[in-house]
Amino acid sequence: MNKRLVNKSTAVNVLVDEAVTSPDITVTVVDDKQIRVVGAAIVRDGEVMCAQRGGGKQLSGKWEFPGGKIEPHETPREALHREIEEELLCEVEIGDEVCTDSYDYDFGTVTLTVFICHLLSGEPRRTEHQQFRWLRPADMPSLDWAPADHKAVSMISTMDFMGK
Repeated sequence: MNKRLVNKSTAVNVLVDEAVTSPDITVTVVDDKQIRVVGAAIVRDGEVMCAQRGGGKQLSGKWEFPGGKIEPHETPREALHREIEEELLCEVEIGDEVCTDSYDYDFGTVTLTVFICHLLSGEPRRTEHQQFRWLRPADMPSLDWAPADHKAVSMISTMDFMGK
Protein backbone atom coordinates (compact mmCIF):
# COMPACT_ATOMS: atom_id res chain seq x y z
CA MET A 1 0.00 0.00 0.00
CA ASN A 2 1.31 3.48 -0.88
CA LYS A 3 1.15 6.22 1.73
CA ARG A 4 1.32 9.95 1.22
CA LEU A 5 1.54 12.77 3.77
CA VAL A 6 -0.20 15.98 2.70
CA ASN A 7 -1.11 19.33 4.21
CA LYS A 8 -4.76 19.86 5.08
CA SER A 9 -5.10 22.53 2.38
CA THR A 10 -4.19 20.02 -0.36
CA ALA A 11 -5.98 16.97 1.06
CA VAL A 12 -9.17 17.38 -0.97
CA ASN A 13 -7.26 17.59 -4.25
CA VAL A 14 -5.18 14.56 -3.31
CA LEU A 15 -8.26 12.53 -2.41
CA VAL A 16 -9.98 13.39 -5.67
CA ASP A 17 -6.94 13.12 -7.92
CA GLU A 18 -5.23 10.08 -6.42
CA ALA A 19 -7.47 8.12 -4.09
CA VAL A 20 -10.25 7.80 -6.64
CA THR A 21 -7.90 6.62 -9.39
CA SER A 22 -5.69 4.55 -7.07
CA PRO A 23 -7.71 2.91 -4.29
CA ASP A 24 -4.55 1.38 -2.78
CA ILE A 25 -3.27 4.82 -1.66
CA THR A 26 -3.75 5.88 1.96
CA VAL A 27 -3.78 9.63 2.51
CA THR A 28 -2.79 11.06 5.91
CA VAL A 29 -3.88 14.65 6.48
CA VAL A 30 -1.80 16.89 8.73
CA ASP A 31 -2.61 20.38 9.94
CA ASP A 32 -1.08 23.03 7.72
CA LYS A 33 0.58 25.46 10.14
CA GLN A 34 0.54 28.92 8.55
CA ILE A 35 3.19 31.34 9.81
CA ARG A 36 2.88 34.95 8.61
CA VAL A 37 6.12 36.92 8.91
CA VAL A 38 7.62 40.22 7.75
CA GLY A 39 11.16 41.18 6.85
CA ALA A 40 13.02 44.49 6.48
CA ALA A 41 15.40 45.09 3.60
CA ILE A 42 17.17 47.97 5.36
CA VAL A 43 19.00 50.21 2.90
CA ARG A 44 21.90 52.52 3.77
CA ASP A 45 24.41 54.13 1.41
CA GLY A 46 23.28 51.94 -1.47
CA GLU A 47 23.72 48.69 0.49
CA VAL A 48 21.21 46.30 2.06
CA MET A 49 21.58 44.83 5.54
CA CYS A 50 21.61 41.02 5.57
CA ALA A 51 21.28 39.12 8.86
CA GLN A 52 22.54 35.61 9.65
CA ARG A 53 20.25 33.57 11.90
CA GLY A 54 21.63 32.72 15.32
CA GLY A 55 22.63 29.28 16.53
CA GLY A 56 20.10 27.01 18.17
CA LYS A 57 17.23 28.25 15.98
CA GLN A 58 15.50 26.66 13.04
CA LEU A 59 17.45 27.52 9.88
CA SER A 60 20.48 28.43 12.01
CA GLY A 61 23.24 29.99 9.91
CA LYS A 62 20.94 30.91 7.03
CA TRP A 63 20.69 34.54 5.96
CA GLU A 64 17.46 36.50 6.19
CA PHE A 65 15.91 39.93 6.29
CA PRO A 66 15.42 40.84 9.96
CA GLY A 67 11.83 40.82 11.15
CA GLY A 68 9.47 38.29 12.62
CA LYS A 69 5.98 36.95 13.11
CA ILE A 70 2.85 39.02 12.56
CA GLU A 71 0.62 38.86 15.64
CA PRO A 72 -3.14 38.36 15.05
CA HIS A 73 -3.99 41.98 15.93
CA GLU A 74 -1.22 43.54 13.78
CA THR A 75 -0.86 44.73 10.22
CA PRO A 76 2.36 43.68 8.47
CA ARG A 77 3.79 47.20 8.87
CA GLU A 78 2.93 47.33 12.59
CA ALA A 79 4.58 43.94 13.10
CA LEU A 80 7.71 45.05 11.26
CA HIS A 81 8.05 48.23 13.37
CA ARG A 82 7.71 46.16 16.55
CA GLU A 83 10.06 43.39 15.44
CA ILE A 84 12.82 45.79 14.32
CA GLU A 85 12.64 47.70 17.61
CA GLU A 86 12.79 44.41 19.59
CA GLU A 87 15.34 42.59 17.44
CA LEU A 88 17.68 45.35 16.25
CA LEU A 89 17.06 48.05 18.89
CA CYS A 90 16.59 50.72 16.24
CA GLU A 91 13.79 52.41 14.34
CA VAL A 92 13.09 52.23 10.61
CA GLU A 93 10.92 53.99 8.09
CA ILE A 94 8.99 51.35 6.18
CA GLY A 95 8.75 52.00 2.45
CA ASP A 96 7.48 49.99 -0.48
CA GLU A 97 6.59 46.32 -0.32
CA VAL A 98 9.01 44.22 -2.35
CA CYS A 99 6.97 41.01 -2.47
CA THR A 100 5.09 38.36 -0.55
CA ASP A 101 6.05 34.72 -1.02
CA SER A 102 5.37 31.42 0.73
CA TYR A 103 7.60 28.44 1.39
CA ASP A 104 6.61 25.04 2.79
CA TYR A 105 9.07 24.03 5.51
CA ASP A 106 8.77 20.82 7.52
CA PHE A 107 7.51 22.89 10.48
CA GLY A 108 4.83 24.80 8.51
CA THR A 109 4.21 27.19 5.66
CA VAL A 110 5.95 30.54 6.05
CA THR A 111 4.44 33.48 4.18
CA LEU A 112 6.99 36.29 4.14
CA THR A 113 6.33 39.90 3.15
CA VAL A 114 9.47 42.01 2.66
CA PHE A 115 9.56 45.81 2.70
CA ILE A 116 12.28 48.28 1.73
CA CYS A 117 13.23 50.20 4.91
CA HIS A 118 15.52 53.07 5.88
CA LEU A 119 17.05 53.72 9.31
CA LEU A 120 15.42 56.56 11.25
CA SER A 121 17.29 56.30 14.53
CA GLY A 122 19.84 54.08 16.18
CA GLU A 123 22.32 51.63 14.72
CA PRO A 124 21.17 48.00 14.27
CA ARG A 125 22.49 45.82 17.09
CA ARG A 126 22.67 42.04 17.18
CA THR A 127 20.33 40.54 19.76
CA GLU A 128 19.28 37.39 17.85
CA HIS A 129 21.57 37.18 14.82
CA GLN A 130 25.14 35.85 14.50
CA GLN A 131 26.23 38.67 12.22
CA PHE A 132 25.16 41.41 9.85
CA ARG A 133 26.56 42.22 6.45
CA TRP A 134 25.90 45.32 4.37
CA LEU A 135 25.99 44.26 0.73
CA ARG A 136 25.39 45.83 -2.65
CA PRO A 137 22.15 44.36 -4.00
CA ALA A 138 23.95 42.50 -6.81
CA ASP A 139 26.11 40.67 -4.21
CA MET A 140 23.21 39.45 -2.07
CA PRO A 141 22.64 36.13 -3.92
CA SER A 142 26.13 34.99 -2.86
CA LEU A 143 24.85 34.30 0.69
CA ASP A 144 23.04 31.12 1.80
CA TRP A 145 19.53 32.55 2.27
CA ALA A 146 16.56 30.95 4.01
CA PRO A 147 14.28 29.56 1.28
CA ALA A 148 11.37 31.91 2.11
CA ASP A 149 13.66 34.88 1.35
CA HIS A 150 14.78 33.74 -2.12
CA LYS A 151 12.15 35.62 -4.15
CA ALA A 152 12.79 38.91 -2.33
CA VAL A 153 16.57 38.48 -2.69
CA SER A 154 16.15 37.86 -6.40
CA MET A 155 14.04 40.99 -6.81
CA ILE A 156 16.19 43.26 -4.61
CA SER A 157 19.42 42.08 -6.24
CA THR A 158 18.40 43.92 -9.42
CA MET A 159 17.54 47.21 -7.66
CA ASP A 160 19.75 50.29 -7.51
CA PHE A 161 19.80 52.10 -4.17
CA MET A 162 22.72 54.43 -4.84
CA GLY A 163 21.98 57.87 -3.43
CA LYS A 164 19.23 56.48 -1.20
